[in-house]
Amino acid sequence: MGPKRQPTLDEVAARAGVSRSAASRVINNARHVSQAKRDAVERAVAELGFVPNPTARALATQQVGAVVLALSHHDPAQFTDPFFAQIILGVNAELEKTDLELLLVLANTTQGQARLQRILKSRRADGVMLMALRGDDPLAALADRHDVPVVFGGRPLHAEPRWYVDADNRGGSRLATEHLIGLGRRHIAVITGHMDTDAGASRHRGYLDAMAVAGLSPSRVEHGDFTESSGAAAMTRLLAAYPEVDAVVAGSDAMAAGALRALKAHGRSVPGDIAVVGFDDLLTALHTDPQLTTVHQPIHGLGREMAKMLLSLIAGEEPHPLVLPTRLVRRASA
Repeated sequence: MGPKRQPTLDEVAARAGVSRSAASRVINNARHVSQAKRDAVERAVAELGFVPNPTARALATQQVGAVVLALSHHDPAQFTDPFFAQIILGVNAELEKTDLELLLVLANTTQGQARLQRILKSRRADGVMLMALRGDDPLAALADRHDVPVVFGGRPLHAEPRWYVDADNRGGSRLATEHLIGLGRRHIAVITGHMDTDAGASRHRGYLDAMAVAGLSPSRVEHGDFTESSGAAAMTRLLAAYPEVDAVVAGSDAMAAGALRALKAHGRSVPGDIAVVGFDDLLTALHTDPQLTTVHQPIHGLGREMAKMLLSLIAGEEPHPLVLPTRLVRRASA
């Protein structure tokens, strides 16, 4: 009799019910593989008598054990914004299942972008998550210049990356506008966020969709930057230009809170005179007066799914882009 045939890696993966790349990572003692997959592969290895190749083990373990969450924004204070705080918590919740460390990088300046480029060029990170890209941000081309997995949090405005996690911004804004139309409001204004972001542009399109179906004029538009102060300023301009306004769709809870403050200052009642709907469903929505009707997007879930997608890429798998659903949360403001 000749020597016993060695089982292949494909046979181990099939026995364990995992991808070939996941089986390879477990066998070669690489990081960031779920415990369930690790257990399944180890059972298959024992049952089949598989012996790993030492060279393959050396290649598979060339991981540095860190991933980057990079924020491209002109205001460093955005890292303390409740939205980004929830994103970070979601990312961290998923990474806690692994040995990976999380590096936070502000890539809003030339120096910050150069620092991120150095991290990637020297392979000091196994993957990157990019947030808050605006316009033709050079970071959008990051995936094409480095052999490092890149996951986008929200789609860039002028690109369609292979891997991203986003919320249904357009559908959520359409829901908000349809809700106001259903309440009998006909002079509905919109306060947009940054129009050089996909979130800002998509939420405006959702408003336009609903207004078009209802045959209503979508001309009452003012622009903000997702902050409370910009919402207050935009609401003041709307009142001056369109005194007949009876409802407002704001592109974020922060801007909606600013709009409520401006309406109170001008003696308008909410929702009696003007109904207001926000977008995000942050804690802010519970602390406004009145409490804010808003569109809920799963912000914590966005962070978790970004990290999950990146871990899948690092493990050699091929995940699909993901758009998470949004829903309307009714409270007292509309």
